[in-house]
Amino acid sequence: MTENRIPLAGVIGHPIAHSRSPKVHGHWLKTYGLAGHYIPMDVAPEDLEQVLRTLPKAGFVGANVTVPHKEAALRIADTVTEQASRIGAANTLTFASDGTIRADNTDGYGFMENLRSGAPDWNPKDGPAVIFGAGGAARAVIAALIEAGVPEILLTNRTRARAEQLQQEFGDTITVVDWVQAGNVVEDAELVVNTTSLGMVGQPELRVPLDGLQPGAVVTDLVYTPLQTRLLREAEEAGCIAVDGLGMLLHQAVPGFESWFGKRPDVDDATRAAALA
Repeated sequence: MTENRIPLAGVIGHPIAHSRSPKVHGHWLKTYGLAGHYIPMDVAPEDLEQVLRTLPKAGFVGANVTVPHKEAALRIADTVTEQASRIGAANTLTFASDGTIRADNTDGYGFMENLRSGAPDWNPKDGPAVIFGAGGAARAVIAALIEAGVPEILLTNRTRARAEQLQQEFGDTITVVDWVQAGNVVEDAELVVNTTSLGMVGQPELRVPLDGLQPGAVVTDLVYTPLQTRLLREAEEAGCIAVDGLGMLLHQAVPGFESWFGKRPDVDDATRAAALA
């Protein structure tokens, strides 16, 4: 940032009006008294590269990217972090002064920080994790759990072939389970993660039998609208530790904000309130 140029950042998606990221970053900018702005930008896929190459010239220091741009942003970037390369998608872009684009993926970081905050006694080495879904979010979660030392990941997806593709990419830690058998494997799990959109407002419910959940297991849902999904409600009723998905959104935003605006923000109750406002 030069003395007479206010740093700009934002989130790029298609659509994007639903995003809570502007509320989160706006809250932090105000809280810490920092110069800067963070805005939502609806960009069609065919325009993404042109927009990304233009933003640095307009004073942008970085951007978040979300659906459907995460994979394309990785291909466009000039440099890519090891984490983004491993996940195969980017969610955080930083623009250098010469306009070059650095791509990172902080989704796995956000997921793990949310788990540590919501279930501080969970030990990744204690036992297997069950993951519902095999999309982009699942990739970030799998990479983070393997790095943390989870001994086994039981992966189940409505389309088995997509789960098998992730098994090939991430290795022997993953065991693929048929979707119709998903309810049978939760009884062995120390951690259960829903990475699908099932249970989200406007989407069908996640209809996996959950009566096998063991008391004390950690259950987290990446869906945060509604904040308490059916999965989390039934987990609490079974005596499990339920961790909602909003914290992942908040924690994944931290590295980007620090890179763009020069201050590492705290994720606290006020941040959650700002996101939900």
